[in-house]
Amino acid sequence: MQTKMEEITAKVLGALESIRPFLNKDGGDIELIDIKDHKVYVKLQGNCNGCPMSFSTMKLGVENTIKQFAPEISEVISVE
Repeated sequence: MQTKMEEITAKVLGALESIRPFLNKDGGDIELIDIKDHKVYVKLQGNCNGCPMSFSTMKLGVENTIKQFAPEISEVISVE
């Protein structure tokens, strides 16, 4: 039986897998760094790292998708 944290992690990973093809198309990727206190920490990679649109990608794409998969997540934070 999964713990609550394992359940949330599985939901977040599912969300990231659904986003990954769109990032890959533009030469980028995303990595899950940590989940702590209902916040998800991710790192944008490849062309997405440092892209002028990365803030929009994070808030409009990644954060919204993760919250759809895992409503218990309050925020997604990009780390370097």
